[in-house]
Amino acid sequence: MTNFYLNHMGIICTLGNSAESVAKPLFSGDSSFMRPDENRLLNYQGNLGIVQEKLPELPSSLQAYHCRNNQLALAALGQIESEIGSLVERYGTSRVGVVMGTSTSGIDSGESYLSGKKDTGYNYRLQQQMAGLSTFVAKYLGVQGVQLTVSTACSSSANALASARRLLSTNVCDAVVVGGVDSLCGMTIRGFHSLGALSAGQTNPFSVNRDGINLGEAGAIFVMTKEPGPVVLSGVAATSDAHHMSAPDPEGRGAEACMRRALENASLDASDIDYLNLHGTGTPQNDSMEALAVERVFGSQLPCSSTKPLTGHTLGAAGALEAAFCWLALQNDQLPPHQYDGRYDPEIVRLNLCQGQEAAGGLRYVMSNSFAFGGSNCSVIMGSQR
Repeated sequence: MTNFYLNHMGIICTLGNSAESVAKPLFSGDSSFMRPDENRLLNYQGNLGIVQEKLPELPSSLQAYHCRNNQLALAALGQIESEIGSLVERYGTSRVGVVMGTSTSGIDSGESYLSGKKDTGYNYRLQQQMAGLSTFVAKYLGVQGVQLTVSTACSSSANALASARRLLSTNVCDAVVVGGVDSLCGMTIRGFHSLGALSAGQTNPFSVNRDGINLGEAGAIFVMTKEPGPVVLSGVAATSDAHHMSAPDPEGRGAEACMRRALENASLDASDIDYLNLHGTGTPQNDSMEALAVERVFGSQLPCSSTKPLTGHTLGAAGALEAAFCWLALQNDQLPPHQYDGRYDPEIVRLNLCQGQEAAGGLRYVMSNSFAFGGSNCSVIMGSQR
């Protein structure tokens, strides 16, 4: 069976702007980077995962693509640009593809333009359309292979990994630059607020006191090839609940099927998985259904955690960001701790929420869940090649 490897990874989120800078707060469970910002929503005191670092400027030749979303993408790309360049030299520009996941794209640019804060330079087609992200990445890298943008809400960039693997397996590409980027914008913050889904303070997944999500922004981009590397994409599967536009199936049947199909796709048993990165949004319905689904597939002993209290829910970037956390976990043999108030909800199935520790005997396989509006589910399994 052909293996598909995640050879290199670039990452930016509220925790940091490199694999090294992100790893330390990730494995120590440092949620201090999450802060309120009333400029985003008047009188809202809930925390947000905003990238505080200065973002790189786009080259002058690509100024028509200028928006925060593409700046986040550029920050992640810059960390792996030389490795991508080597692949382009080896395979040629037409054999390197780009698959990106996003849900907000450059909506913040449109908001600035419509509010009068930005008078010139706004281009809906290049800055705000979903396709603009993959087009920008391809133009910046100078590649001419397949360019796809996946937008399935919060499972977007997890599904992008599946699409990238398919391009390699069908020999359409020899290498794929794949990941996800989402920037914060007023539309999503106000939209989740109108649904009553935002936490009033810090998100608290699986707690009896949980009251909603924190939002965040991030970019995480991988190089995927058939060339052996440190981490293999072992399995991936997607399902659709078709239950409700914004609420999950309360029994978690679609989530359960997704995890089981990912295991089948990887030719693994549930007992082979050493850690699970939960979708874990901190909303009453998500945590309840996910706990039911996880317990039916894995039982109650599998170490698992939600990393969203550290970064916020980064929406279309969440699948790639949390796959990046799994990539780091496999590289470091450490488990990201689950940060919450310690008061597990007695009304939901009990899971083994890890508090952060080195993995005894090392990590072999890990899984990450991404469950989106509309019941779009995706589970990704990654394995260590050491």
